This record gives sequence, structure tokens and C-alpha cells, in this order.
Amino acid sequence: MLNSDLGVKDIIDNQKSIFYLLTPDEKEELQHHISLSHYKKNEFVFKEGDTPGGFMILVNGKVKIFKEGVGGREQIIRMTKPLGLIGYRALLGDETHIGSAVTLEESMICTISPDFIFNRALKNPDFSFKIIKKLCKELGFSNSRTVTLTQKHIRGRLAESLILLKEKYGYENDGTTLRAYMSREDIANLSNMTTSNAIRTLSTFATEKVIAIDGRKIKILDINRLERISKLG
Repeated sequence: MLNSDLGVKDIIDNQKSIFYLLTPDEKEELQHHISLSHYKKNEFVFKEGDTPGGFMILVNGKVKIFKEGVGGREQIIRMTKPLGLIGYRALLGDETHIGSAVTLEESMICTISPDFIFNRALKNPDFSFKIIKKLCKELGFSNSRTVTLTQKHIRGRLAESLILLKEKYGYENDGTTLRAYMSREDIANLSNMTTSNAIRTLSTFATEKVIAIDGRKIKILDINRLERISKLG
């Protein structure tokens, strides 16, 4: 079971949390506008078309955000790690969600009331500036991914996805195993390819000793070569 007390403390006092920028009075008030929810693996946090219910932060676990395309095929557009924001673009833009969010493992998510965000937090200039920076970074990331997913070949797309997972979640204690155990289908949806192509390309990378595969565990054996494959596309 995830620790709710630790979750609230992390949200308010962790220097990596966006709410660390609030004043002491604002942090005190924030505690009255927080709700914590536990999610099982593969559980929806929200669905495409839903109206945002609040400002959400991932406290523990991993979440994928995807959009359904032609024929119901998923395209993963973003991955979230602890203290990452979820679905805030729709809330701030007064829109419905344009994608869906699903947990990849047991997770805990904090939701802050829209009233506190709009009438208190966004009036803090440091908080507002941080939000603007996050939105700009996400826009830049989305622009880069559009080029990658439409112009790179399969090997380049898959290599970039593995590098993305490394940068987002890091390694296990052995220094080579990705700390993200994703299904082949999810890896394919992250890389804009069919599951069968993802399986074949992963096997090719393993034969070339760029990676090693053990079930859903993927070890990166040659990060420099993986980066070259990603760059060459």
C-alpha cells in the first residue's frame, strides 16, 4: 500500500515539486484542497473527452498518456514519472482531455481543486512562470517527436523510444536495466509502429548486442551505439 502521508509531504515540501514555489501561507491553504487517489495497474486516470476534475500530480508510479488514432490504434504521446503533472493543459485551457491517461503500475495521484489553482496558486508569479516553462518544454518535445515519428525509420524510432525511457525513468541498481517494464505493445505505441515490428526490431538490437532482453526487462548494453542509431534515423 502506498503511503498517503508521504505523498502529501512530497507534494508540498519536495524541491522538485511545482508547489515548493508557493509561499508558506499558500502551502498551508493547499493542504485543504488536496485529495489523494490510489490506482491499480492498467487503470484509467481519465479518458479522452473527459472534463478535467482538477490539477493532477503523479506522486508514485508511472502513467502513460495516449491518443486513440485510426482503427483504435493507440499512440503514446507522453510518459509521466513521480511529481510530473498530468492533464493540466486541458484544465488551464478550459478544454476536455484530448487523450487518455492509464497507469503502467500501481500509482498514487494527487488532485488539487481548480479553485485553489486559479484563485490562489496562479496568482503566485513564480508558480505561474514555472507552469509556462513546463508548457513550453512540452510543446518543444511534441514538435521534436512529430518529426521523429514521421521521418525516422523503424530502427531510429525504436532507439529514440528506449533512450526516452532511460532519460525519463533511469536505470535499476545494475546501471543497465531500464526502470520501465513496458509491454511490447506499449513500446510499439510509443514508437509509432506495429507490435510485430517492435518485437523484430528489439530482437535485432539484441542480436547486435545493443540491448539485452529478459521478458519485459530491457538492458541497454551500448548506449553510444543506440544514440547513433537514433540520430541516423
